[in-house]
Amino acid sequence: MDLVKWDPFHELTGLQSSINRLFDENFRYPRMYPGTLAHGWAFPVDIKDTPNAVLVKAEIPGANKEDIQVTFNDNLLTIRGERRKEEKEEGANFLRTERSYGSFSRSFTVDVPVKQDEMKARYRDGILEIVLPKDTDAKRMGRNIEIQ
Repeated sequence: MDLVKWDPFHELTGLQSSINRLFDENFRYPRMYPGTLAHGWAFPVDIKDTPNAVLVKAEIPGANKEDIQVTFNDNLLTIRGERRKEEKEEGANFLRTERSYGSFSRSFTVDVPVKQDEMKARYRDGILEIVLPKDTDAKRMGRNIEIQ
């Protein structure tokens, strides 16, 4: 008879894997459901501050360029639009449906002066890229306020 060393944590590795899978499947991409504050679905965004500009990259796969609007008002950048559902196929039996459809909207505050006449946006391969050039002259226009 061989002696086997008992590892009290061996059973916990399976439990940890199950919990990780639960969170990965249900919380990877936050979804907004009807009745919440924001209708539609959320898309991931990267915002990068460089010396000359603020760069925004948003993943919006499956949307048409014509269905996306980008606005910049009072230092608030807003991306909104709609991703339309594909036509339903007759006799199709879906085993799993994970892609979200419908309207979407996200807003971000930009805390630096921006040259509004030089802003650019490009949508290619499901990625929306927005360039907000910084306005360096706005810093020079500031003045000190004397405290009385």
